[in-house]
Amino acid sequence: MRRAKFLIALPLSALALGACAPQQRTVASAPPPAAKPVWAFEASDVPLDPAWRFGRLDNGMRYAIRPNQTPKGTVMVRMQVDAASLDEGDSERGFAHFVEHMAFNGSTNVPEGEMVKLLERDGLAFGADTNASTGFDRTTYMLDLPRNDPALIGTALMLMRETASELTFSPEAVARERGVILAEKRDRNNFGLRNFVDQTEFLFPGSRFSQRLPIGTDETLNGATADALKAFWQREYVPAHTTLIVVGDVDPATVEAAIKARFADWRPAPAEDQPRPGPVDAKLAGKIDIHIDPALSERITATRHGKYQDEPDSQAVRREQLLRQIGYSIINRRLLRLTREADAPFRAAGLVTSDVFKDGRSTTLSVDTVDGKWWRGLVSAGSEYRRALKFGFTPAEVAEQVAAIRTAARNEAQSEATRPNAALVGAVLALINADRVPDTPTRSLERLEAFIPEITPERVLAALKVELVPLDQPLLRFQGRREPAGGARAIAVAWSQALSAPIKPLDAKAAGQFGYTEFGPAGSVVSDTRESVLGIRQLRFANGVRLNLKRTDLDKGKVLVQLSVDGGDFLQTRDNPDATKLVAVLAQGGLGKHSKDELDSLLAGRTVSANFNSTDETFVATAATTSADLELQLQVLAAQLTDPGYRPEGEVLFRQTINNYFQSLRATPGSSLAADQGRILSGGDPRFSLSDVESFRKLTFAKLKTDISERLQKGAIEIGLVGDFDEDQAIALVARTFGALPAREAEFRPWTEQRQRPFTADRAPRVLRHTGAKDQALVTFTWPTRDGEDPVAAMELQLLDRVLQIELTDTLREKLGKAYSPGVGSNLSRTFRGYGVLMMRASVDAKEVAATRAAILETLAELRDKPVSADVLLRARAPMLENYDNALKSNGGWLAFVDRAQTEADRIERFTKAKERLNAVTAERLQQLVRQYLTMPGGLEITVLPEGVEPG
Repeated sequence: MRRAKFLIALPLSALALGACAPQQRTVASAPPPAAKPVWAFEASDVPLDPAWRFGRLDNGMRYAIRPNQTPKGTVMVRMQVDAASLDEGDSERGFAHFVEHMAFNGSTNVPEGEMVKLLERDGLAFGADTNASTGFDRTTYMLDLPRNDPALIGTALMLMRETASELTFSPEAVARERGVILAEKRDRNNFGLRNFVDQTEFLFPGSRFSQRLPIGTDETLNGATADALKAFWQREYVPAHTTLIVVGDVDPATVEAAIKARFADWRPAPAEDQPRPGPVDAKLAGKIDIHIDPALSERITATRHGKYQDEPDSQAVRREQLLRQIGYSIINRRLLRLTREADAPFRAAGLVTSDVFKDGRSTTLSVDTVDGKWWRGLVSAGSEYRRALKFGFTPAEVAEQVAAIRTAARNEAQSEATRPNAALVGAVLALINADRVPDTPTRSLERLEAFIPEITPERVLAALKVELVPLDQPLLRFQGRREPAGGARAIAVAWSQALSAPIKPLDAKAAGQFGYTEFGPAGSVVSDTRESVLGIRQLRFANGVRLNLKRTDLDKGKVLVQLSVDGGDFLQTRDNPDATKLVAVLAQGGLGKHSKDELDSLLAGRTVSANFNSTDETFVATAATTSADLELQLQVLAAQLTDPGYRPEGEVLFRQTINNYFQSLRATPGSSLAADQGRILSGGDPRFSLSDVESFRKLTFAKLKTDISERLQKGAIEIGLVGDFDEDQAIALVARTFGALPAREAEFRPWTEQRQRPFTADRAPRVLRHTGAKDQALVTFTWPTRDGEDPVAAMELQLLDRVLQIELTDTLREKLGKAYSPGVGSNLSRTFRGYGVLMMRASVDAKEVAATRAAILETLAELRDKPVSADVLLRARAPMLENYDNALKSNGGWLAFVDRAQTEADRIERFTKAKERLNAVTAERLQQLVRQYLTMPGGLEITVLPEGVEPG
């Protein structure tokens, strides 16, 4: 199995790992020596996808270009610099991330503060289409271009070159951005980060990366000067460290010429080797760590380290990795099966071996348990681990995993011509960062099919043992809300018991057959029309079931399905406010004839899923399947509707999740707000308030069945299908499943009474408390607006949302440096009549609450006093227009209109006229909206503060 870096295997809530003295650096000339392959495929027998164009400039910079038309007319541009927090000296901690921020704050040809604005004017939304990230070993800059016109591509390349060699680092810009970075650091300081740091320092003592959290330290960030940051940037941002990627609807030759024209004169410079991230001590053993935090759910892990296995990508290595993948998957499948028992020994468990950069590898058995049940969970999971290594695997287990792998490979091969840009970017990043050659899915499938006959249980076990580090005298770590009974000594004893508990070979179970293939005589179609604007075919069966079809060639062989059933959260009342809460885990209860575990085995090798959720107005099941498996997918969904299993394992999962949710409810400002906001805004209406934990614990599938069965049996149904399928065949399949059901209600109910939702009349400011860091606060304002029934009014408020986001970001982040990511959200309900809200929020230092509040209100006052500038209006509107232009370039975009095309047909009219209505909104109209809605005291202010801290 191709191992991911260890960082991916851990719960990464912020970024970090182990500590050591700085390593001696060696300097290589740039470009790299000719003896060293420029690309991994030059030394591999895995054939390269010929559609890629790779190159290297004379200065050492590499580039990769891939033409692709999914989505048509769009382009992704990435620039990766192989330098990040590992490259920082002790006094430079956080500098790589700081430099990433400064890339947006002024360069030779782009004045400070203009980069984001420039892109917004061209239709790229900040955050969604314009972003960057810094890790331990690399920094990546990302632009998602909504159009493939040469001018925009040229702008993207120009900005990447500016970042690479032209940043200016003005002291004033550095000072302002310092506040933003410190705010980001403050926001990330939560129980998850503290747990992560403790975990990595325990597992990797003495390693460099545990002392190189990319966010840095307060001392080094406050000490960062413009000159020091520039020195780091000049040292690390060199051509030999840099790779440029362009994927999308482009001509490769044209893009290559543009890259050469833009980057060829970037002067080469010495390229320092990145310091070693470790060491990873393979001899480290027998130690125990206990980490307690009131917000942490209980988990115990057993880990051992081994040497890094250097396995250059080859066909032989891939075969061995496939065998390992099967082995790990079987063990984790066994562990999953145990979680589905009525008296499950743990909530979740998993076994994984991961690379720790290229310094070592780690095997970890992790076990998540209900509070206080860690001993039993560890013994049970440890015994399952031993059973696998001693007795191996059954042919049936291997066959199940092979079927899943083969199906995934076949699906990828079938849709090879319509792979999305993002998938291709991921493939080339795997080449750059993991030396994995990007081949075509078709050839990968051919090699898989040729190898499958050689896959045996014995070979799977043997391959697994080559990679897996035996968990002898492991590093045992406990995390949870309270000390484990007996402490470290008890943990050691429990592991000893796990190693000595009696085990026997797994009992082989015969595979059954799916029990839901007949639903009655096929239904007849009584209405068949085609909507004229988007070409959606709309049918109705004699039993009342509606079907909407849109065939596309956007994703070859793939089909999206959505089932909507009348009811949903409308079943929640003041007397029964939690009626539908258990719907989220209904699928875990399986079907009447099959448990969820049995379903997983029966459906192995088929692209089929079974989920069920409750929305405001409907019960909804969605699935991504293939044209070959569409019939089975429809059978599964029909069975889920007509014969849900209501087995207890779903209830157990719900209660375990709820317990952990409530334990961490006040751990951060955001979670504390989420806990109380619905109750406050609704004036205490129980339908929109969070019930107490005891009420949730009392919920049962028996009650759920009573509450929802009538709707599942009689509620109106509408089905949407989008993708690559034969229309007449799809109609016949629906006729034999949903069309064969007993008659349904003809229409979705009006639910007039349930559509009333209050907004509190009490606008007095509220203060909530959280138990997290003492410097974290959240300032929020919420105003009632209107519902979304009028499409013109809805568009106006949607644009106002974008304008406010820009203005608030410019004020709190760019000008004042008080907040990392202030937010604005407008929600105009189409469910609740007359109801809508607009919310503004900012996470800030508790000392800055008063100043932040004043800044928000001042921003609003300015918008009330004079219309927004033409430039801000352009920056807000342009990305929205591009979103409409690109909305129907994916099956998911189509499904938003197909799913309810008959019962919510106005969505189509709103979409087709959206750009016209958006362009018609004026600055003066937005000013009127601010004056109409965003008034004080008309809004409701909620401030979230740490316990024991008063606002500053």
